[in-house]
Amino acid sequence: MLINLSNHPFDKWTPTQQEAARAQYSTVVDMPFPQIDPKASTDELRMLVDRFVADINRMPPATVHVMGELCFVYQFVAACEAIGILCVASTTHRIVEEVDGKKVVQFQFIQFRPYF
Repeated sequence: MLINLSNHPFDKWTPTQQEAARAQYSTVVDMPFPQIDPKASTDELRMLVDRFVADINRMPPATVHVMGELCFVYQFVAACEAIGILCVASTTHRIVEEVDGKKVVQFQFIQFRPYF
């Protein structure tokens, strides 16, 4: 099972990313990424990380796809690593085009890559 801890629900992923997730993990469960207050202290962030790690630790064994606010992701992945929960990121090619004077960015999924 893959737990998708991000702001991008599974049903909005590209077909290529959905197929890769199903092939590798069979099932995908969305867990919305928390709203991180930019004024939050490190201690407040740590408490939020601890809560999410505890929630995931109560679920059936899974890999966690985590993408989001960098300080949260760093602390979350480190905490998961310490208790044996594998975390992965989705890697992409960033394709930038200029269309009518505006920058248009697309991301082409490549793979799921472990953080550690």
